[in-house]
Amino acid sequence: MTTDAETAVFEEHRPVLMGVAYRMLGRVADAEDVVQEAWLRWSAADRAGVREPPAYLVRITTRLAIDRLRQVKARGEAYVGPWLPEPYVTDFGDTVPDTEERAVLADSVSLAVLVVLESLSPLERAVFVLREAFGYPYAEIATMLDRGEPAVRQLAGRARRHVDERRPRYDVDPAQRRDLTERFLAAAAEGDLAGLMDLLAPDVRLVGDSGGKSQAPLRILESADNVGRFLVAVGGKSVPDMSFRFLELNGGPAVLVLSGGTPDSVFQVDVSAGRISSVYVLRNPDKLRSLASA
Repeated sequence: MTTDAETAVFEEHRPVLMGVAYRMLGRVADAEDVVQEAWLRWSAADRAGVREPPAYLVRITTRLAIDRLRQVKARGEAYVGPWLPEPYVTDFGDTVPDTEERAVLADSVSLAVLVVLESLSPLERAVFVLREAFGYPYAEIATMLDRGEPAVRQLAGRARRHVDERRPRYDVDPAQRRDLTERFLAAAAEGDLAGLMDLLAPDVRLVGDSGGKSQAPLRILESADNVGRFLVAVGGKSVPDMSFRFLELNGGPAVLVLSGGTPDSVFQVDVSAGRISSVYVLRNPDKLRSLASA
């Protein structure tokens, strides 16, 4: 039997649990399933013996996410074209007033970082998320994962080196990203190649994720010329009853393109040295369902 007070405890910590699960899995539906399973475990637990409910809930969620991630990796499912995480609505609002902490959380949920996290082992990913995104002490992470603290420190160091070596460098100024996103959208919609070339870094990359279920590049496009010409070409193909909406997704501004009110695609850019260094285009309809009510 779960009391109102115990339900309130779980709901208070639900955003953190969802944040942990999503960073572990990169899939909104899977993260929601994990959090729901954590709720069932919490409801059935002997809570009289739980001295620190937040740590207990994070431990359950993390272990469930590790199990889910191992299942996904064991299936070894083939994916058509480049893979991107499912877009995740982030609105830290007043819950994270500190600018530095907000920047860390935003970076840890960015598309660029989540793509790199896919190449970590489930345990490495768990340690990285708990340490780098949420700042848990090594000793507490060791307890959560039932590992020794030296082993956890080793996992953390290996994961951090791996991520630092592979993730693209970008600026996190949200105002600059919003400005360049708006200018990028206008130039692409108008088929303005010269305008796009002014915005794109020479070595810009475009990553399109369709899962083979809609039109998007089946390989990563590189260079301003290739990316610019592709955007001009697709910009001329209008989406029926098209409209746009700006959202904060994965810690940064993004554009949701709708067709007749239904999500059609998501565009997001990374910025480095005042130019667009990466363009992400999500068109897999399975990954856009959660944005229907965003």
